[in-house]
Amino acid sequence: MYLPPSGLLTGLLEPFTGLWTSDPRLRDCMRHLRLAMRESGGTVMVDQKLFRKCVGANILLLTQAFRRKFIIPDFEVFASNMDQLYYSTQRQEGGHVADYIPQLAKFSPNLWGVSLCTVDGQRHSAGDTKVPFCLQSCVKPLEYAIAVHEIGTEHVHRYVGKEPSGLKFNQLSLNDEDKPHNPMVNAGAIVISSLLKPNSNKAERFDYVMEYLKKMAGTEYVGFSNATFQSEKETGDRNFAIGYYLKEKKCFPENADMIAALDFYFQLCSIEVTCESGCVMAATLANGGICPITGERVLSAEAVRNTLSLMHSCGMYDFSGQFAFHVGLPAKSGVSGAVLLVVPNIMGIMCWSPPLDRVGNSVRGIHFCQELVSLFNFHNYDNLRHFARKLDPRRLSFDDRNKSVVNLMFAAYSGDVSALRRFALLAVDMEEKDYDSRTGLHVASAEAVFQHFFITAYIALSIRWGNTPLDDARQFGRDGVVSVLTEYQQMYLCSNGSQSKTEDQRKLDSEGCGLS
Repeated sequence: MYLPPSGLLTGLLEPFTGLWTSDPRLRDCMRHLRLAMRESGGTVMVDQKLFRKCVGANILLLTQAFRRKFIIPDFEVFASNMDQLYYSTQRQEGGHVADYIPQLAKFSPNLWGVSLCTVDGQRHSAGDTKVPFCLQSCVKPLEYAIAVHEIGTEHVHRYVGKEPSGLKFNQLSLNDEDKPHNPMVNAGAIVISSLLKPNSNKAERFDYVMEYLKKMAGTEYVGFSNATFQSEKETGDRNFAIGYYLKEKKCFPENADMIAALDFYFQLCSIEVTCESGCVMAATLANGGICPITGERVLSAEAVRNTLSLMHSCGMYDFSGQFAFHVGLPAKSGVSGAVLLVVPNIMGIMCWSPPLDRVGNSVRGIHFCQELVSLFNFHNYDNLRHFARKLDPRRLSFDDRNKSVVNLMFAAYSGDVSALRRFALLAVDMEEKDYDSRTGLHVASAEAVFQHFFITAYIALSIRWGNTPLDDARQFGRDGVVSVLTEYQQMYLCSNGSQSKTEDQRKLDSEGCGLS
């Protein structure tokens, strides 16, 4: 097989499976292919040796991908649906770009991007997904998850509560125990900042969190906007007021430096991501703390569970109750226009569009999330068995199975070996049965269009009404087929020994091997 130097696996992998050629798990595979192309001066002939070298370290991943064993099996159709949601949401207008932080006001209101990453590392993006933007409040659940992972739930919640506040995110308010209501409001996030590496200097604390975020993003882009950081400090009167209020109420740990905690908080809000790196962070939360594209455990299961619980109840400012009711998924928004959405055990999504509504959420981001759960059964309380009006992308449709069975039978009937090879390469189950339990091998045997290739696609001979394909071939007088099937049984079945065989398998063995 000849392969061109550009678009090598992209056209095959990305639309069909959702795997990107930039996936860290495919690094060795791509390195071998690039090396082969460099040595050949362009087009490369992929022979058996090169193929084994390229896929050897990734055979399980690629097999799973092409057999549609990922969480979203029909990824092409799912990606097409996501594109339709993206373009319909793009038409949404209204809202205003945040201007109380001058750096945020510089972004165009027309910017709009959506990226997703599944728990298997399937990726899709639409729109302005490579433009860096600051996490702002989207860093709060990530900061909280790191704190719980490092110092434990009990210690963290000595200083911060778990309940929605019912107030604005930057309100000077504490709960009945004189704690910030939860980690998703400014007061709670500032206190959490004081808990992370309290005995380290500012640079060490910042690098510490950045290292975690890069692991969550699978080493994809995570940067820092110093201009936004300076802008935050210069216009942060409200946060300074919150800081002094927290200090007055003795909300910080003993010996904590309130100004240092505020500085650290401003730094964390000024961390930059893109939609593409942000969705991997969200997918790490969806995957129980394990980054899907590296396989590295970054956060404990407890930290992720606690974080998602608080995102669900407190993550969307004063809109949190409405969002939980209508969307039913954990999410966190930020005044940069970002919405970090988690579909637990399925995928993470990052939406970004700067225009905000009156409570500080992205207008397009909210609309996209609502349309997403209207189309797919992703709401936490959707019934997965009986809500037929919504799509379930985790399942291959029954119509697809029926179509594949019919196509397989027709190819077997007509002896279309090219079609059979194509089905096998597309990971079609070659032992699929029709309404009366016939396999393609039964049809091929009865119609005398049997091909050697067809039988090698079978692991075991199927039984129809007590008859094997060999019985069908004998019944219809297909001597050539009988000869090949008998030879196959002698080669393969006899060599398997007699390990826990069924009565039908023993019958096959005795016929093929000439046993009495």
